[in-house]
Amino acid sequence: MAFEGLADKLQETFKKLRGKGKLSEKDIKEAMREVKLALLEADVNFKVVKTFVKNVSEKCVGSEVLESLTPAQQVIKIVNDELTDLMGGSESKINFSSVGPTVIMLVGLQGAGKTTMAGKLALQLRKDKNKKPLLVACDIYRPAAIKQLEVVGKQIDIPVFQMGDKISPVQIAKEGIKYGRENGNNVNIDTAGRLHIDEELMTELKDVKAEVNPSEILLVVDSMTGQDAVNVAETFNESLDISGVILTKLDGDTRGGAALSIRHMTQKPIKFIGVGEKMNDFEVFHPDRMANRILGMGDVLSLIEKAQEAIDEKEAKELGQKMMENDFTYDDYLTAMEQMKKLGSLSKIIEMIPGVPKE
Repeated sequence: MAFEGLADKLQETFKKLRGKGKLSEKDIKEAMREVKLALLEADVNFKVVKTFVKNVSEKCVGSEVLESLTPAQQVIKIVNDELTDLMGGSESKINFSSVGPTVIMLVGLQGAGKTTMAGKLALQLRKDKNKKPLLVACDIYRPAAIKQLEVVGKQIDIPVFQMGDKISPVQIAKEGIKYGRENGNNVNIDTAGRLHIDEELMTELKDVKAEVNPSEILLVVDSMTGQDAVNVAETFNESLDISGVILTKLDGDTRGGAALSIRHMTQKPIKFIGVGEKMNDFEVFHPDRMANRILGMGDVLSLIEKAQEAIDEKEAKELGQKMMENDFTYDDYLTAMEQMKKLGSLSKIIEMIPGVPKE
């Protein structure tokens, strides 16, 4: 589970506060010390931790909290609000072009998952925004990168534009947009990465940006690299002025330091998160919902959205009616279980339900 370590520590801290009734400044100071340690252990940037704890402490020692009938709840609300602000405040939407194709350029280091994310993003745009995406293969360096994008495209039934690996990425991007314009496509460009940031990579990306003038430049970073992810984001932002971030492998990152640091350090929003290996394990990033999950409040809105997307409402009503009439068979049970499976793993569903212990 994402943020598992941080969530456990914060929830334990607030459980102690709840047991105290009235709070003194000393109680809040001790709680903030534990919050600070929890954030540092979660690999959150030290500058971010310092600012966060300072802001929360200032608000917590006000008379509104100390004289409240439920001071612990007031403290949790303040922490929740600050966590939400730290991660961007509200959902950041894709900036769609009003004229011609919307060009989305994906950048990042090798191994971050750009090619897979290009496919996941294209699938999400088609499914949720009713767009007609085209994947453009501009990674001419990594062995089999073009083939990988073609496999991804075939898997989700989205066309891939490629010109082999002998032509420059700038030219491929230019021709890809021309093809997209002629065929009514929105364009996702999968660019080349490197094992590390170098001058050649940045120059190439700047050239592609200058040629195609993208509506969005999304940086794909591996959340499990923690502070390295933040450093990568800062460097790419300085060179390319990125418009947002896609965090991959968030489902495997129990610490969550990158998600809590990137927005504050770059002032650029996290727009999407990868939460699994399947092509539909891709979500819009909602800072408020993520803050709720971290503090053990669940995420009912995301659960409802998943259910609406995965479950056939008419079929669900029919099954419910059969239960009420004692006419529910083993075949109906199988149908119900198949619908539940579409929601994802049970552990992910439990994460979203408030008050249910993960055990």
